[in-house]
Amino acid sequence: MDIAAAALMVCGVLLGLAGFAGLLLPALPGAPLLFLGLVLIAWAEDFAYVGGWTLGALAALAALTYLIDVVAGLLGAKRFGASPRAMIGAGIGGLIGLFFGLVGVVLGPLIGACIGQLSTVPDLMAAGRAGVGAAIGLVLGAALKIAVAFMMVGIFALARFA
Repeated sequence: MDIAAAALMVCGVLLGLAGFAGLLLPALPGAPLLFLGLVLIAWAEDFAYVGGWTLGALAALAALTYLIDVVAGLLGAKRFGASPRAMIGAGIGGLIGLFFGLVGVVLGPLIGACIGQLSTVPDLMAAGRAGVGAAIGLVLGAALKIAVAFMMVGIFALARFA
Protein backbone atom coordinates (compact mmCIF):
# COMPACT_ATOMS: atom_id res chain seq x y z
CA MET A 1 0.00 0.00 0.00
CA ASP A 2 1.50 3.33 -1.01
CA ILE A 3 1.43 6.58 0.98
CA ALA A 4 -1.63 8.00 -0.78
CA ALA A 5 -3.67 4.85 -0.19
CA ALA A 6 -2.61 4.76 3.46
CA ALA A 7 -3.61 8.41 3.86
CA LEU A 8 -7.00 7.68 2.29
CA MET A 9 -7.43 4.70 4.60
CA VAL A 10 -6.59 6.74 7.72
CA CYS A 11 -8.88 9.59 6.65
CA GLY A 12 -11.64 7.09 5.92
CA VAL A 13 -11.38 5.51 9.35
CA LEU A 14 -11.33 8.91 11.05
CA LEU A 15 -14.37 10.07 9.08
CA GLY A 16 -16.15 6.82 9.94
CA LEU A 17 -15.50 7.38 13.64
CA ALA A 18 -16.68 10.98 13.36
CA GLY A 19 -19.78 9.67 11.60
CA PHE A 20 -20.62 7.40 14.51
CA ALA A 21 -20.14 10.32 16.89
CA GLY A 22 -22.40 12.41 14.67
CA LEU A 23 -25.23 9.91 15.06
CA LEU A 24 -25.44 11.06 18.67
CA LEU A 25 -24.23 14.64 18.28
CA PRO A 26 -26.52 16.56 15.94
CA ALA A 27 -23.83 19.12 15.18
CA LEU A 28 -22.14 16.51 12.98
CA PRO A 29 -23.83 14.91 9.97
CA GLY A 30 -23.29 11.35 11.18
CA ALA A 31 -24.40 9.09 8.36
CA PRO A 32 -22.92 11.24 5.56
CA LEU A 33 -19.56 11.31 7.38
CA LEU A 34 -19.67 7.55 7.86
CA PHE A 35 -20.56 7.10 4.18
CA LEU A 36 -17.73 9.39 3.08
CA GLY A 37 -15.32 7.46 5.28
CA LEU A 38 -16.37 4.18 3.70
CA VAL A 39 -15.97 5.69 0.22
CA LEU A 40 -12.42 6.78 1.09
CA ILE A 41 -11.56 3.30 2.34
CA ALA A 42 -12.92 1.78 -0.88
CA TRP A 43 -10.99 4.38 -2.89
CA ALA A 44 -7.79 3.49 -1.02
CA GLU A 45 -8.14 0.03 -2.54
CA ASP A 46 -9.05 1.41 -5.99
CA PHE A 47 -12.64 0.16 -5.55
CA ALA A 48 -11.32 -3.37 -6.11
CA TYR A 49 -13.57 -4.91 -3.45
CA VAL A 50 -16.31 -2.36 -2.86
CA GLY A 51 -17.88 -0.99 -6.03
CA GLY A 52 -20.65 1.24 -7.24
CA TRP A 53 -23.60 -0.99 -6.30
CA THR A 54 -22.42 -1.35 -2.74
CA LEU A 55 -21.67 2.35 -2.43
CA GLY A 56 -25.09 3.16 -3.90
CA ALA A 57 -26.76 0.99 -1.26
CA LEU A 58 -24.69 2.68 1.46
CA ALA A 59 -25.66 6.12 0.14
CA ALA A 60 -29.33 5.13 0.27
CA LEU A 61 -28.95 3.96 3.86
CA ALA A 62 -27.19 7.21 4.78
CA ALA A 63 -30.08 9.20 3.29
CA LEU A 64 -32.54 7.01 5.15
CA THR A 65 -31.22 8.29 8.47
CA TYR A 66 -32.61 11.75 7.74
CA LEU A 67 -36.03 10.31 7.08
CA ILE A 68 -35.75 8.39 10.35
CA ASP A 69 -35.07 11.67 12.19
CA VAL A 70 -38.27 13.28 10.97
CA VAL A 71 -40.57 10.26 11.09
CA ALA A 72 -39.50 9.07 14.55
CA GLY A 73 -40.85 12.16 16.30
CA LEU A 74 -44.07 11.98 14.31
CA LEU A 75 -44.72 8.35 15.15
CA GLY A 76 -43.83 8.83 18.80
CA ALA A 77 -46.32 11.66 19.10
CA LYS A 78 -48.99 9.61 17.34
CA ARG A 79 -48.44 6.65 19.69
CA PHE A 80 -49.19 8.91 22.66
CA GLY A 81 -52.51 10.05 21.21
CA ALA A 82 -51.44 13.22 19.47
CA SER A 83 -53.74 14.92 17.02
CA PRO A 84 -52.75 15.28 13.35
CA ARG A 85 -51.73 18.90 14.08
CA ALA A 86 -49.48 17.70 16.90
CA MET A 87 -47.82 15.21 14.55
CA ILE A 88 -47.28 17.94 11.97
CA GLY A 89 -45.93 20.15 14.74
CA ALA A 90 -43.52 17.40 15.82
CA GLY A 91 -42.29 17.08 12.23
CA ILE A 92 -41.83 20.81 11.78
CA GLY A 93 -40.22 21.09 15.20
CA GLY A 94 -37.86 18.26 14.32
CA LEU A 95 -36.80 19.94 11.08
CA ILE A 96 -36.29 23.32 12.74
CA GLY A 97 -34.53 21.68 15.68
CA LEU A 98 -31.84 20.26 13.38
CA PHE A 99 -30.45 23.79 13.08
CA PHE A 100 -30.05 24.24 16.86
CA GLY A 101 -27.80 21.35 17.78
CA LEU A 102 -28.54 18.77 20.43
CA VAL A 103 -30.97 20.96 22.36
CA GLY A 104 -32.93 21.71 19.19
CA VAL A 105 -33.07 18.09 18.11
CA VAL A 106 -34.44 17.03 21.49
CA LEU A 107 -36.74 19.97 22.18
CA GLY A 108 -37.87 20.74 18.60
CA PRO A 109 -40.24 17.78 18.18
CA LEU A 110 -41.41 18.08 21.79
CA ILE A 111 -42.25 21.78 21.49
CA GLY A 112 -43.71 21.36 18.01
CA ALA A 113 -46.00 18.54 19.15
CA CYS A 114 -47.11 20.55 22.19
CA ILE A 115 -47.92 23.62 20.10
CA GLY A 116 -49.73 21.53 17.50
CA GLN A 117 -51.79 19.76 20.15
CA LEU A 118 -52.63 23.03 21.93
CA SER A 119 -53.82 24.50 18.65
CA THR A 120 -56.38 21.69 18.44
CA VAL A 121 -57.45 21.28 22.06
CA PRO A 122 -56.34 23.65 24.83
CA ASP A 123 -55.43 20.79 27.20
CA LEU A 124 -51.96 20.99 28.74
CA MET A 125 -51.96 17.31 29.76
CA ALA A 126 -52.73 16.16 26.20
CA ALA A 127 -50.10 18.56 24.84
CA GLY A 128 -47.56 17.22 27.32
CA ARG A 129 -48.30 13.61 26.34
CA ALA A 130 -47.89 14.49 22.67
CA GLY A 131 -44.57 16.21 23.43
CA VAL A 132 -43.28 13.30 25.51
CA GLY A 133 -44.30 10.91 22.75
CA ALA A 134 -42.34 12.95 20.24
CA ALA A 135 -39.28 12.91 22.51
CA ILE A 136 -39.54 9.14 23.01
CA GLY A 137 -39.85 8.72 19.26
CA LEU A 138 -36.69 10.77 18.87
CA VAL A 139 -34.76 8.48 21.23
CA LEU A 140 -36.01 5.39 19.41
CA GLY A 141 -35.11 7.06 16.11
CA ALA A 142 -31.54 7.62 17.36
CA ALA A 143 -31.30 3.93 18.21
CA LEU A 144 -32.57 3.04 14.74
CA LYS A 145 -30.02 5.37 13.12
CA ILE A 146 -27.23 3.65 15.02
CA ALA A 147 -28.55 0.29 13.80
CA VAL A 148 -28.53 1.61 10.22
CA ALA A 149 -24.93 2.78 10.68
CA PHE A 150 -23.88 -0.67 11.85
CA MET A 151 -25.75 -2.10 8.88
CA MET A 152 -23.72 0.18 6.60
CA VAL A 153 -20.46 -1.05 8.12
CA GLY A 154 -21.66 -4.65 7.89
CA ILE A 155 -22.57 -4.33 4.20
CA PHE A 156 -19.22 -2.69 3.52
CA ALA A 157 -17.34 -5.43 5.40
CA LEU A 158 -19.31 -8.15 3.62
CA ALA A 159 -18.48 -6.65 0.23
CA ARG A 160 -14.85 -6.15 1.21
CA PHE A 161 -14.11 -9.50 2.80
CA ALA A 162 -16.53 -11.90 1.09
